[in-house]
Amino acid sequence: MAANPTHVFSERLVQTGAGPDAVTSERLLAVENVSLEYRTRERIVRATHDVSFDVYGGDRFVLLGPSGCGKSTLLKAVAGFIQPSAGSISIDGQTVRGPGADRIVVFQEFDQLPPWKTVLQNVAFPLRVARKLSRAEARERALHYLEKVGLTAFADAYPHTLSGGMKQRVAIARALAMQPRVLLMDEPFAALDALTRRKMQEELLRLWEEDNFTLLFVTHSIEEALVIGNRILLLSPHPGRVRAELNSHQYGHDSSGRVDFQRSVARIHELLFNETEAAQ
Repeated sequence: MAANPTHVFSERLVQTGAGPDAVTSERLLAVENVSLEYRTRERIVRATHDVSFDVYGGDRFVLLGPSGCGKSTLLKAVAGFIQPSAGSISIDGQTVRGPGADRIVVFQEFDQLPPWKTVLQNVAFPLRVARKLSRAEARERALHYLEKVGLTAFADAYPHTLSGGMKQRVAIARALAMQPRVLLMDEPFAALDALTRRKMQEELLRLWEEDNFTLLFVTHSIEEALVIGNRILLLSPHPGRVRAELNSHQYGHDSSGRVDFQRSVARIHELLFNETEAAQ
């Protein structure tokens, strides 16, 4: 069988803009033949090689792969923190040349909130600086998104008084309040305990149902990718190359005990780690 980087999965082949709303969504993010490198003391290391994918408006697009495959580096490149050594990244047809308010990142670390600002101030401050809102407008929008994540009662609290899950909810509220073109999330729930992680996944999907924002999500958990994403890009072990692109909008948290869900988990594991399978 001839080599082909795009695989059939669950009897569905992903095409450009695949998904239930593909006919009405427009291409928002284009990553074209991107290779990324970083320098160590000894040498230059290639993190990804010739990676291409498109993200459409309203997508929940997941980058999935083992540790060290370059998925977080790729997310940082989309955010504008790293320039590709080859290829290009564009938003709405405009080449990404640096960070911008159209792409907001939620990181894994809990301590991404300035500790001297209250919860409300943490959400409102970027709105005043980047979006140029008045103090009253920023406060109103910040409270709106704090209500969405269930933290209105903690508006005057400081980050050190919050649990890890609550801090992540503040970070998500702050990101959504900026109303970015693409919300970038770098393994945001990986450091949470299992119960809190599931709760946060449910809340993220609820927020997406309400606001239909565009999400680019990084994870190394196959189960999380299937639950969060409607499209998944599989990246090979280092350096990251595209193994497959899959549809997964048919799954949710109520799918995890189903036979087809577990079969999909096993299939993805084969595609990620079985060299013979990936070459077919």
